[in-house]
Amino acid sequence: MNKTIFSSLVLGLLIAVQPAPAADAPRVPAFSVDYMDRSVDPGTDFYRYANGSWVKNNPVPADKSRWAAFSELAERNWYLIHEILDAAAAEASSGTNLTPRQQVGAFYASAMDTNRIEALGIQPIADDLKRIDRIKSSRDLIALLADFHERGIGGMFGAGVGPDSKNSSIYCVDLGQGGLSLPDRDYYLQESFAEKLYAYRLHVQRMFELLGEKPADAEAHAGTLVLLETDLARVSRSRVELRDPNKNYNKFSGSEFTASTPALHWDIYFAGVGLGTPAYEIVGQPEFFTALNDLVEQRSLSEWKIYLRWKLVHGSASFLPAAFEQENFNFFGKTLSGQPEPEPRWKRSAKVIDGTIGEALGQLYVEKYFPPAARARMNELVTNLRAVFHDRLEKVPWMTDATRAKALAKFARFTVKIGHPDKFRDYSSVVVRRDDFLGNYRRAAAFESRRESARVGQPVDRSEWHMTPETVNAYFSPDQNEIVFPAGILQPPFFDLTKDDAVNYGGIGVVIGHEITHGYDDQGRKFDADGNLNDWWSEADAKAFDDRAQLVVEQYNSFEALPGLHVNGKLTLGENLADLGGVNISYEALQRALTKNPAARQNLDGFTPEQRFYLSFAQIWRTNIRPAEQQRLITVDPHSPGRFRAYGPLLHVAEFYQAFDIKEGSPLWLAPEKRAVIW
Repeated sequence: MNKTIFSSLVLGLLIAVQPAPAADAPRVPAFSVDYMDRSVDPGTDFYRYANGSWVKNNPVPADKSRWAAFSELAERNWYLIHEILDAAAAEASSGTNLTPRQQVGAFYASAMDTNRIEALGIQPIADDLKRIDRIKSSRDLIALLADFHERGIGGMFGAGVGPDSKNSSIYCVDLGQGGLSLPDRDYYLQESFAEKLYAYRLHVQRMFELLGEKPADAEAHAGTLVLLETDLARVSRSRVELRDPNKNYNKFSGSEFTASTPALHWDIYFAGVGLGTPAYEIVGQPEFFTALNDLVEQRSLSEWKIYLRWKLVHGSASFLPAAFEQENFNFFGKTLSGQPEPEPRWKRSAKVIDGTIGEALGQLYVEKYFPPAARARMNELVTNLRAVFHDRLEKVPWMTDATRAKALAKFARFTVKIGHPDKFRDYSSVVVRRDDFLGNYRRAAAFESRRESARVGQPVDRSEWHMTPETVNAYFSPDQNEIVFPAGILQPPFFDLTKDDAVNYGGIGVVIGHEITHGYDDQGRKFDADGNLNDWWSEADAKAFDDRAQLVVEQYNSFEALPGLHVNGKLTLGENLADLGGVNISYEALQRALTKNPAARQNLDGFTPEQRFYLSFAQIWRTNIRPAEQQRLITVDPHSPGRFRAYGPLLHVAEFYQAFDIKEGSPLWLAPEKRAVIW
């Protein structure tokens, strides 16, 4: 677990090359006026106006819990990756010192060898089950937990290595709450999730039965597991509380923290994960560990053995015979997200490889699909957006000169990464075998754990990437003060060389602005030019910002995603502010481009450049979603639902109303005094 806080876009973005795959490849999800429903008044429902026909004609596929522009792009991207994997499997080999192609091919071949996986049964986890049975003390418990953590099996709490948020040039140990299997603590504590919690208990029982337990034992053990996880949920902070970086930064030096939680045997744990004796730890939620210490002392070893058995089988289900995988999907896919069918096995396997030896796969992806020219074009767009934001920082009226000077100094240190790392991660020491799917996963996880543990106290590697090149997403890292755009995200509908500037600025331009402004949202603004958590704003500036941000909180609180289920304006504030900032900055960049090239100011498909800009923005958020998945995302996701992202930011922008001649009294009209003017 890397502790760097990321504000990610969770959508898709741009590529200067469009490969020519086979005829059955998913379509390129480009901007189109055919997606619109022109019978709808834009001032009444701009989301349906921009996307109504698409929404009507694109139901959620059976193997998905939602379907959106992002989904269309991701689906096409996985298709391209599938071609790479099939070709690599033909060159698969086993052992160490393999080429990236051989490693990827062997990993993929092991994942697709379902006959062997069925024949092995639970043998791949048999030794771990025996080790759980042999636990005789809390020291044994923590020793096995450390081994589990190193091999990618979660449990009890989260631990990892990342930049120290108040000394971002150095790696440190980070500890945080964890140990739950359901998406959030609310699933255990809120009455609205009671049916799902009951279904979860039945799911745990069935998984224990698949391990060979008698039904009565499995039922009792499932009840014990749910009660234990519920106790962890009760002492866990909420998603909103976890968004405050200051409250989640608690530094403990020497034995100060470890002595206060003796039942957790930190000497054994740190040794087990290769951390030795850290000089200090950053503890996100100290009260959680105090309560966890009490639970370890109060609950019997037999209960904790049940817990570890569950975490083992739960974390291994995707690598075991079909009965385990299907039962896992029945609950986490069907019940929690409303998804009728699982994705095809090749795609599930590809996602495992992306999450383990992802830069090896990324190296193959970049070689085939990302030419150097794509970086050059992206750099040009970023330069244009940076110029606009710099000018806005210089003149935004609500910021005092002292804070403005520090904001400009931070922006001067801001960096951008595009496409892929200059040097790909070397996985040659990882043993990859054609016949050992779970073993490949565990060894890759251990490699990454040891790689991170060895860095504690060392200078931060600023060249490192925290998303793989093939990822369809982008992120901002506050302690690195950088935005990162992997190659996989650089595709339509966000950037399309066949489209006009208005469409591209409404897509990729807004994305760039979105990531830039994350450095100055309600979380990002708390990090200074060096990437350190440091309150560099004056009290007056902080109040001015918070007053404006509160308007956005109140607006999104009013959005009803499902009957009686509203967006959490506090949880989603950072992403909502970034959307608003991205729209404003990119719109101005478009106007500068049109002024520089007046010939480009022409109507296309019956729309002005300004109208196409806002339509393009709205279309990147076209979405159909299943109710169960919407409920889950409202609970856990810091991003607002797509349909609200499509028009929510626009209601704060005077130019939007002008572009579509929306007047006061229209359903979407937001009174000027309720509009947030920030960047």
